[in-house]
Amino acid sequence: MAHSTVFSTLSSPRGTPHVIVIGAGVGGLVAALMLACRGLRVTVLERSQVPGGKLRQACVEGSAIDCGPTVFTMREIFEEIFAEAGTTLAEHLTLKPATVLARHAWGAGEHLDLHADIETSVAAISAFAGPAEGRAYRAFCAQARHVYRTLDQPFIRAARPSMLNLMRAVGPTSNLFALAPFSTLWRTLGGHFRDPRLRQLFARYATYCGSSPFACPATLMLVAHVEQAGVWLVEGGMHRLAVALATLAQKRGVTFRYGVGARTIRVEAGKVAAVELDDGARLTADAVVSNADIAALAAGAFGTQVRGAVKAPKPRERSLSAVTFALKATSRGFPLARHNVFFSEAYKAEFEDIFRHRRLPRNPTVYVCAQDRDETGASRAGREAERLFCIVNAPPTGDTHSFDASEIAQCEARTFQTLERCGLTLDWRREHCTTTTPADFNRLYPATGGALYGAASHGPLASFRRPGVRSRVPGLYVCGGSTHPGPGLPMAALSGRMAALSLIEDWASMRRSQPTAMLGGISTA
Repeated sequence: MAHSTVFSTLSSPRGTPHVIVIGAGVGGLVAALMLACRGLRVTVLERSQVPGGKLRQACVEGSAIDCGPTVFTMREIFEEIFAEAGTTLAEHLTLKPATVLARHAWGAGEHLDLHADIETSVAAISAFAGPAEGRAYRAFCAQARHVYRTLDQPFIRAARPSMLNLMRAVGPTSNLFALAPFSTLWRTLGGHFRDPRLRQLFARYATYCGSSPFACPATLMLVAHVEQAGVWLVEGGMHRLAVALATLAQKRGVTFRYGVGARTIRVEAGKVAAVELDDGARLTADAVVSNADIAALAAGAFGTQVRGAVKAPKPRERSLSAVTFALKATSRGFPLARHNVFFSEAYKAEFEDIFRHRRLPRNPTVYVCAQDRDETGASRAGREAERLFCIVNAPPTGDTHSFDASEIAQCEARTFQTLERCGLTLDWRREHCTTTTPADFNRLYPATGGALYGAASHGPLASFRRPGVRSRVPGLYVCGGSTHPGPGLPMAALSGRMAALSLIEDWASMRRSQPTAMLGGISTA
């Protein structure tokens, strides 16, 4: 197995190399696990008391509610990672496939389910909007599948993709244009669907990477294929993924230090040398993997010596933030599924509010994850209040404009008005609700303004501007949702794996070419 065969080529005269991973988000956890499985000594520093990063939970009335990513997709990536660690995903997590991907609503009685089975969705769309729209959906799925399969190896799984390399991999220019990189998602969807509700439904995939469908490239339609390939429910909640990765990493020898943050990354002789902690302690390091948002690194959160290691997005280039509500409530009127979307009546105005006017949307779209619903949508809470997590998109201005109590109260009122317009009434108590705002997210993830997805994917070249895992400082690597290949659990996991493998590759290259010198930031002397 991988963790027992690699390190024999990596031994150092002065002992096992020490890598410090800053942050126990999914990217950092995967990087730590991959490095430990290849024989390196790994220490993970996490300011929180638990692993997970954005994969976090809130305790409401004694119940844990997932308050980060709620959709588990691209299972094969995690299967590969656990296999490389000498085990299987099934040994650590219990997953159930969702039969209903999401339930969508535009008003009372206007409901449409997307299903895991494409033909079942075709039938549902045909009944909802007519047979022509059902056929259009089938064609849309085929195009989304083509886009995903074309971009998977040369872009998504490439450590540092470029437009030139992508063009070489794709082939003739006509093949590149077939991916619609120079058209917006909203415009391309208009060529598929006549019904504006369907255009709005599939445009929502832009928000999966914190972007506006009116500005992001149509290539983001690949999200449709990702969901069709499988949406899974994690028994015990999404946070179990972080716990499983941390537990496995510990078994493979990773040391975790919770409740302590990294204050400064020290550079000596042109390479990473140590990390100084908030408590004043100093840990020597042969390399560092930063799982913090790149904005924090670029803002000097880890010292001035590594401030120029990566280039962070400008405030206007940031992705969406959010206002979220984690609560327990009893529901009436609307048959909640596990994943539910209640659409705005003014979709374009919603994104203009956020990205142009930098204000909370006056007519928000609301996502509701009903965490006590099973894969069929049946409630396991019975007559008891069920756990709900509600998300409204918001501007990433948490570091420049902290919305006051009245603005947040108005956002809350508009959120629940949207639900009621679509037929859902919730009975809940405000004191039993945890609200998180862009300013709160900025405190959790410093220097981001509360942006949850790094840079927005606006324009055909935006995705190529995300930094790769190798930074400009030798020995410093980066991973997480603000780096390539982008936000979301599978992408963050891929970035962690890429960071680990790039570090290993640099080390091996150094050993071959300069056995007593330094290359890639790791010293053998």
